[in-house]
Amino acid sequence: MKKTRLAYWIITSLFAAFMLFTAIPDIMLEPEAVTYIVALGYPEYFIVFIGIAKAVGSVAILIPQFNRIKEWAYAGLFFDLLAAAISTAVTQELNAGIIFILLPIAFLFASYFLWHKLKKQQA
Repeated sequence: MKKTRLAYWIITSLFAAFMLFTAIPDIMLEPEAVTYIVALGYPEYFIVFIGIAKAVGSVAILIPQFNRIKEWAYAGLFFDLLAAAISTAVTQELNAGIIFILLPIAFLFASYFLWHKLKKQQA
């Protein structure tokens, strides 16, 4: 159980940090974030909303309690990353940049799987 717990916290912390660091430029309306998201076809008013949602979700998956909120946070972060991957694939050429969207999805699934494994071990 110690190995599972350690793996869970490492993967989840890395994933949450990545999502939080991508949320900050959105919340602050950094020009690069605005340019990128508008190029994907989303309106400017959406940028701050999605940034706040990513930040809240990142914090929620780190809180050990509140299982239902954590489930919703994982779902929301997955849909954010899925939408980013699809939007990027549709509006831009498929290139190595898409890996930077698909890799966090792999971390999300690993974190979610390990979280459920820990819950089963504790029951």
